[in-house]
Amino acid sequence: MGGVEDEEPALKRMKVSSKGLGGLSNGSCSVEPVGGSSSDLMARPLSSEGDGEVVGSRGVIKREEFVRIITKALYSLGYKKSGARLEEESGIPLHSTVVNLFMQQILDGHWDESIVTLNKIGLTDENVLRAASFLILEQKFFELLDGEKVMDALKTLRTEITPLSTDSSRIRQLSSCMLSPCGQVGSSKRDIVQVRTRSKLLEELQNLLPPTVLIPEKRLEHLVEQALILQREACLFHNSLDREMSLYSDHHCGKTQIPSRTLQILEAHDDEVWYVQFSHNGKYLASASNDRSAIIWEVDMNGGVSMKHKLSGHLKSVSSVSWSPNDQELLTCGVEEAVRRWDVSTGKCLQVYEKNGPGLVSCAWFPSGKYILSGLSDKSICMWDLDGKEVDSWKGQRTLKISDLEITSDGEHFLSICKENAILFFNKETKEERFIEAEQTITSFSLSKDSRFLLANLLNQEIHLWNLEGDPKLVGKYRSHKRTRFIVRSCFGGLKQSFIASGSEDSQVYIWHRNSGDLVEALPGHSGAVNCVSWNPANPHMLASASDDRTIRIWGLKRLNVKYPPNLLRTNGVHYCNGGAELR
Repeated sequence: MGGVEDEEPALKRMKVSSKGLGGLSNGSCSVEPVGGSSSDLMARPLSSEGDGEVVGSRGVIKREEFVRIITKALYSLGYKKSGARLEEESGIPLHSTVVNLFMQQILDGHWDESIVTLNKIGLTDENVLRAASFLILEQKFFELLDGEKVMDALKTLRTEITPLSTDSSRIRQLSSCMLSPCGQVGSSKRDIVQVRTRSKLLEELQNLLPPTVLIPEKRLEHLVEQALILQREACLFHNSLDREMSLYSDHHCGKTQIPSRTLQILEAHDDEVWYVQFSHNGKYLASASNDRSAIIWEVDMNGGVSMKHKLSGHLKSVSSVSWSPNDQELLTCGVEEAVRRWDVSTGKCLQVYEKNGPGLVSCAWFPSGKYILSGLSDKSICMWDLDGKEVDSWKGQRTLKISDLEITSDGEHFLSICKENAILFFNKETKEERFIEAEQTITSFSLSKDSRFLLANLLNQEIHLWNLEGDPKLVGKYRSHKRTRFIVRSCFGGLKQSFIASGSEDSQVYIWHRNSGDLVEALPGHSGAVNCVSWNPANPHMLASASDDRTIRIWGLKRLNVKYPPNLLRTNGVHYCNGGAELR
């Protein structure tokens, strides 16, 4: 793409000065049987002393906890006999006698007895004890009301619930049930009573009491999921669906999950290709070129890419494109010229957006699909409706002459490079301005799909990852690609956007693992600088790259056995640079 100097024409071949610009657990609950051993095990942390009290090679798993969690899982899965047998054979009860008694009293509705038993469990946190008592007495109150025992319910509210004083607003709500048959709008008194069954009450108590007293529901499943997720996140090459993970062995993906094989070379442009971007649904790819055209490519069911429309009409080089939220329309931006809106199905130009004087340098869609945003060469930003009417504008140094432009997924903020080393994070409603400031000149940036993270390409050949939640924080750096003179763009991609990909002036595509920052692959193949890359959001195994060699490469898996027609798979010939031929 173009260079990044501030006061020069926005041409691809403009060099960038190294001195900068000078401007600046648990799921739903099912109640298992409350039988079990008669040993009186009180709720307390379990000892790990002694060789027989730990399992595993590292001595960190306490046997008693391990057995109780397995027993809990057996009961939850419906294997009641197996759960009871494990309790009997191991001599380790799932719950102590006092806890079993407490649970049975809750299910039987013996509220006063359950309060007494609750105080015998041995809870050390007085707040937990009071909160649990409140839940039990609240259930007692509701069931008394449901049985038309209004005076008994009133006595419970006054003498038992109110003294606990755990939630005054809730006490007022309970009082309203005494005064009106409708304690809540649209709900009868019986509806309120039926909001919580006794088993639901037991679930709420389970979430409130310490796990040493009542083991959380699905605890074993939660631990296993954690282990799988940690393995997945530690795997540099994980780029496949989670359902392919197995408990039978430790998880490890090979590089075969990374798109690193050239499947197609697209050669329809007549000059350097500066920009590529897949549509949101992954069914289309758009490219922009120095030849003053843009192309809409179609991705078929087998991953093959073919030209759908060549879009002509710009008077200058096309620097960028932007897909509408529904992927039915496309914006193309000429260099300091105009933005055009195209119908994807017909290839027809629907609208031209331009202003007298300043040229347009960037474009983006609002998530509603009803408005577009564009940066202008006078450093302002303009908002248009689809018919070309200017509906808002922000003057001053909101953008540079050559600038990326992004809008967050909620439509509330837009981002633009406003100074050589700063990105403006602007709330269009409140007019609040925040800035993401780097130590080096920022040459391009891109936003993650969830709008929580931002990638910034810097003059010093680094790519920085920023977390935008709260105050922006620098959370990652990626190095190894080459960028000395021109704009090179990067992107998020892969499954759950777990990777970072970037073009490079050394004709390669670079891929890093997003969390670790490790370089995963450097893909050779192009014969000129790679200006832009785009990862298919619907297919984690498809990547596109645009180059000065006038081609677009489609990358896929090495193990993928796909055959394409000969006219779709071609070899590179001459490398074109600055309009001239340069043999390599």
